[in-house]
Amino acid sequence: MPLVLIRHTCVDVPAGVCYGQREVPLAASFDAEAAEVWSQLPWPPDIVWTSPSERCRKLAERLGGEVRVDDRLRELHFGEWEGRSWESFRGPESEAWALDPWGQRPPGGESGEELWKRVGQVRAELEAAGSAGHVAVVTHAGVIRAWRAQAEGRAWAELLAEPIGFGSVHLLG
Repeated sequence: MPLVLIRHTCVDVPAGVCYGQREVPLAASFDAEAAEVWSQLPWPPDIVWTSPSERCRKLAERLGGEVRVDDRLRELHFGEWEGRSWESFRGPESEAWALDPWGQRPPGGESGEELWKRVGQVRAELEAAGSAGHVAVVTHAGVIRAWRAQAEGRAWAELLAEPIGFGSVHLLG
């Protein structure tokens, strides 16, 4: 099934702040960025699956087609670290997580393995549904990394350092 993964556009958050699942405002450049995303699509989407985060929903609605919101498409949950600068929580917990993001959780958050499992559930459901026309998924960098790793048969860790730009479009299938 041809599918396109799209990361939400830029957010209005200071550099260096961990925001994960936290609701944050979109940058003032949203309209121009949404038009750029649209211009990169290989086809108009019939169905747009999206994270419930406003930064994703707003772009999904702009792309047209039937919009379906799925909580499993949320970004990795960083728990108590969300809304804080990465520098503000440097210490043993963050170092342990940085060494093993697959198995460790930020305080009150989720592990990479948990993200991987929920992304896998969504992928399996979409594949089982078969061809539903042109499908787009508007989501977050962490979800896109997990989805691509699964689709490409790669280890999640291989994609952790790969940049997933705001408004980037990734064609699969």
